Amino acid sequence: MVTVESFTMDHTKVKAPFVRKCGVQIGENGDIVTKFDLRFMQPNKESIPTAAIHALEHLLAGYMREEIQGVIDLSPMGCRTGFYFIVWGEHDIEEVQKALISALHKVLLATEVPAANEIQCGNYRDLSLFGAKEYAKYVIQGFNA
Repeated sequence: MVTVESFTMDHTKVKAPFVRKCGVQIGENGDIVTKFDLRFMQPNKESIPTAAIHALEHLLAGYMREEIQGVIDLSPMGCRTGFYFIVWGEHDIEEVQKALISALHKVLLATEVPAANEIQCGNYRDLSLFGAKEYAKYVIQGFNA
C-alpha cells in the first residue's frame, strides 16, 4: 500500500489543538498546494459529534476563505478530531493558525448555519449551530492555554 502521510504521524505524541503542515505538493506546471492538519480534539481521547463537526464544516468553509486567499478545500477528518485544510501556494503554520482562530471567533457570532437546506446540503438535518459554537469555544481556549 502507498504510504499515507497522516498514517505516519504518531497520534499518541501530539497535543491538540494544533495546526500542522502536512505537506507541500508542486504540480508539473509549478503550481504549489499546501495541506494542513487543523486538529481540534485530542486523538483517541475526544471527538466532535457529527452534527457539530458538520456545522463547523459549513461555517469554516466560508470563514477560512475570508481569512486566506486560494482555499481549495476544508474537510472534516473521518475520526472527527479536526479538519484537513488545503490551499494554493506556500503558507506557514502561524498564518493558518491566526486565520483559524479568527474564523472560530466568527463561528461564535453566527446566527445560522449556511447552506442548511436540502438543495445545498446532502444531510441538512444533521447540523448543530449550538454544537459548533461550543467546540469553537473549546478550541479557542485550547490555543490560548
